[in-house]
Amino acid sequence: MTRVREVYYWDYGVDFGLSGFAGRLVARTGLRLDEGVTLALAGVVAEDDDVRLGHDVRLLLDSALPDEVLHAVWLAAVRRRFDPVAEGTDIRAWLRRVAEVCPPRVLERDPYEVASLDEVRPVLPEDELRTAVTAEIEPVAAGLARAVAVPDVVPALLRVVREADADLGLRLFLRVAKSYSVAIGKDEYDRLMALGDRLTFPWQVVSEGLEVRWPPVDPGRRDLGIGRFGAQMLAAAFRGTDWRHEGTVRENILRVIDNDYGDVPGSYAAVLLEDVRRLLDSALSDAELAVLWRAVSRRVRVTGEDEFDADVRAWLERVAGECREHLATVDPGYVPYVSPARTEATESVLREVREAMRTDVPEVPEVPEMAEVRAVAGVLEDVVTAVDPDLGFRLFLQLLGTYEVPVTDARRTRYRELAERFGYSPEHIDDTLPAPED
Repeated sequence: MTRVREVYYWDYGVDFGLSGFAGRLVARTGLRLDEGVTLALAGVVAEDDDVRLGHDVRLLLDSALPDEVLHAVWLAAVRRRFDPVAEGTDIRAWLRRVAEVCPPRVLERDPYEVASLDEVRPVLPEDELRTAVTAEIEPVAAGLARAVAVPDVVPALLRVVREADADLGLRLFLRVAKSYSVAIGKDEYDRLMALGDRLTFPWQVVSEGLEVRWPPVDPGRRDLGIGRFGAQMLAAAFRGTDWRHEGTVRENILRVIDNDYGDVPGSYAAVLLEDVRRLLDSALSDAELAVLWRAVSRRVRVTGEDEFDADVRAWLERVAGECREHLATVDPGYVPYVSPARTEATESVLREVREAMRTDVPEVPEVPEMAEVRAVAGVLEDVVTAVDPDLGFRLFLQLLGTYEVPVTDARRTRYRELAERFGYSPEHIDDTLPAPED
């Protein structure tokens, strides 16, 4: 059976439905939770266009699950913050009251929305989803049983998955794990994130509040999830005067380093700090650092109040300081270090830099500012040969992308091969370079 599934990220920015409501109850401080307060909160959720809360509750009510299963799942999801049975109401009667304040409702959509949603609507057979969710719950069953102060919570969650709805069962499993801080391994986390993506969950449904056993921060990692990273992403964030549209200088730095969606917390700060330290500790002069930074960020002609980086060395030191501060917050035990340079690819990167700067390639039209691109060629070569070819390659790609320099299919193929050698994510080249012309 394949159900018609919602595109959740279209309507929700955080956890939603019964799992999101349970999260609100767990996080609530102040007034004691009783039936009246809890029902009032459910009504507020429904009025905020969370139509899924009522739908989730009705899925449980329409199932053949016994009361003890429904009671166990409810208690675990809300961390026993409110127990309707202890207040004298049986669990099904309680769920019916929740359903009454969340009447069935369909969000109104215009034809454009409907067509857009149909293009990305997940197609995932229920049997396949049940198998996938069960496979994620069973490995952490022992940890759930130890941590969760509700007897038989694992069998109850598995019955929701198999007998009511696997989508809801997955979200309730995640909520229980979060409520009781049950640790999840990195591999399990990656699979849960992938499953959430298939179901179009907002990333918060899986990631926010989940206790993950992360591996150590590694500044040498290159397979980061969003493509660009490090000095390359810093240059993209501060391109010309565009950065002003995204906030203050510090806010833009934080956008680059606080970007650990799906990755080990602190990863983006660590790789940027490594890039900056390589540049600052190199034999490059202040003038060469300035030429390099101004070119890759396309800030060659920027003057006046936008010239926060007039002293490029001081600017890079400022960035390094923000990275260290962020790392001290997310991973206090981490001691920054610089990973070994990837020198085996030096000659390959150097050939690509020189090839791109040639003037005798008529099949590749030049951009008007090609002189600005070629002006940094010598410094780029020094970065490749004397600092780190990996960093030099990424800054080279950023330079081409920033100035929208046309790249032939043959060169793009070679860049992909180099990116693979360095261990970049598959999205790296497409995220950096302009799309090829049709």
